[in-house]
Amino acid sequence: MKKEFLDFELAVEKSLENAKATKFTEIVNIEDALNRIISKDVLCRKNLPSFNNSAMDGFAVKFLDAGKSLKVKKIIFAGEKVEPCLEENECYKIMTGAQVPSDVDTIIPIEDVKSFKDDIVTIPENIKKGSSLRLKGEEKAINDVLFKKGETINSSTLAVFASQGITKIEVYKKISIAVVSTGNELKEPWEEASEDEIYNCNSYAITTLLEEKGFDSTYIGVIPDNLEQSIDFINSLSCYDVVITTGGISMGDADFMAEAFRQNGLKTIFHGVNIKPGRPIMMGVIEKEFNNCFVMCLPGNPLTAMVNMHLFAIPVLNKIQGGNSIYQDICLAVNKEDFKTKTGRVNIILGTAKSGEFNVTKKNKYGSGMITVLNESNAIVVTKPDRDFTAQGEFLRVIRFSCSYLETKTEIFN
Repeated sequence: MKKEFLDFELAVEKSLENAKATKFTEIVNIEDALNRIISKDVLCRKNLPSFNNSAMDGFAVKFLDAGKSLKVKKIIFAGEKVEPCLEENECYKIMTGAQVPSDVDTIIPIEDVKSFKDDIVTIPENIKKGSSLRLKGEEKAINDVLFKKGETINSSTLAVFASQGITKIEVYKKISIAVVSTGNELKEPWEEASEDEIYNCNSYAITTLLEEKGFDSTYIGVIPDNLEQSIDFINSLSCYDVVITTGGISMGDADFMAEAFRQNGLKTIFHGVNIKPGRPIMMGVIEKEFNNCFVMCLPGNPLTAMVNMHLFAIPVLNKIQGGNSIYQDICLAVNKEDFKTKTGRVNIILGTAKSGEFNVTKKNKYGSGMITVLNESNAIVVTKPDRDFTAQGEFLRVIRFSCSYLETKTEIFN
């Protein structure tokens, strides 16, 4: 009996729909907050700027004095507060960032004045009222939202925190992720592997990719190809927020993972997606009293496992971690070489995106069990099921392995 596989777009939609954001938070120092997810809106507590100040080195004048020659009453330096003291036909010389007294309303940059000699400056006739004057609170005012719940903290975020005198911030606690491999044929890199055995590279590829994307994970080990042992092993993983496995979910006699998870209470979201490579992927949820465990079972081949990490796993993890940005940021690139694809399924094409160009890897002729093609590529292209040919010169939507993520869904199909 032929198995029906779920539509790719529906699988992505279902996986994100069933991913529930963590509810656990903690307070961290801002120096430890880089790449963490903000757990509640952060409000402005100090006006930005906190006082009227000059955007330029120049002269602080009254707009009504346009075209006049004025005497410089006082020089105002940054960090100095000067009380209003101008009389008729007077102005201030002022430095960038200096506080502007309330008896002037316009700043004329020093390079724009007609002349300046012996403390007498001649102002141009055509000036704009309020130019080069930064008003108190014009950037952000007290109680404005600085950052929304679900935003990721970066270096720019930290700069704003510091400008507000914020030294501690509430963030979502990092989710716990278990990474597991399956297969009697697997050996760890530090072990001796015969010609009939292979080294376990999936766990290292996945844990390091997770680290690159800002997640912490723990490699648990290899589950033997045995149903009873798999059931017991999986039962011990219930303390994790997410479990990621590779291998053991195809239709082979030794593929026990799906049944072992079901025996542990897994509610399957889908098992099998109509894509190539990466078809034998399974996702589901084990419901727990305080926090669900999200399960991602990926194919055993390294190439297919990593493709599914980029297409499915990372967006889901972003959502579970509490982030708003869960959709890949697509870039456009010109295709540099014709390549063919098979119809009837979504095709995932490896390639290199650089300087606005996409170069397909090995003319799209490689096996799903290959490993080095991943290292030769930095991006993927997703084609529609009815597409069998992509021509040189076409603009393609490309997902870089290093892509950022957006709050708004974008079109990924070509």
